[in-house]
Amino acid sequence: MRLLIVEDSDTLSDTLRQRMAQAGYASDIAEDGMKALAFLREYEYDAVILDLMLPRLDGFGVLQQIHDRPDAAPVLVLSARDQVQDRVRALDAGADDYLVKPFSLDELLARLRALVRRPSQRETPVLRHGPLAIDPRIRAAHFDGRELSLTPKEYALLELLVRQRGHVLSRAQIFEHLYDAQSDASDKVVEVIVSTLRGKLNAAGATELIQTRRGFGYVVN
Repeated sequence: MRLLIVEDSDTLSDTLRQRMAQAGYASDIAEDGMKALAFLREYEYDAVILDLMLPRLDGFGVLQQIHDRPDAAPVLVLSARDQVQDRVRALDAGADDYLVKPFSLDELLARLRALVRRPSQRETPVLRHGPLAIDPRIRAAHFDGRELSLTPKEYALLELLVRQRGHVLSRAQIFEHLYDAQSDASDKVVEVIVSTLRGKLNAAGATELIQTRRGFGYVVN
């Protein structure tokens, strides 16, 4: 999962990024509403964590700008404003959830996981592809009933490819999903993750699950 954290407190944004990284999520940081819109124009996100009290353009302004976009990521508002009218205004403006500061990081992660589930996933949360089963709720994958021991990046790559099965994803597309804009890594790291993931899949009996389209990228059919 790739997140956009829109928060002008360096301390809080750093804490959130570290906690998201521990959970296997890549995060970009925007310190104000205008930077948030710039990130949203350039990258695709699975969810947005949005403070309301921001410089240049506040959270309500950001919500207004992205509310009608058909591809808009779900938005979780984090705010110290705990009045009912503030929550109502934010939800009416397009926010999908609202969490009052201070908050539990575990609750924040649970709410994010709930937000990114599509309607079809709520009915059938486990992604299945033959003997392969992926449960996004607990970020676990099984093949023939045996759990695969995957790193967070390996799991994120496998879930991405299965969700997009039949579609060839380039190395750059995969990198953007797995890493934030501040990462010092090169997109060549995708080849390493694919290699180690393939090794674990092959050991479990899932040979040739991930196919390479030379010059184009990777695909699960």
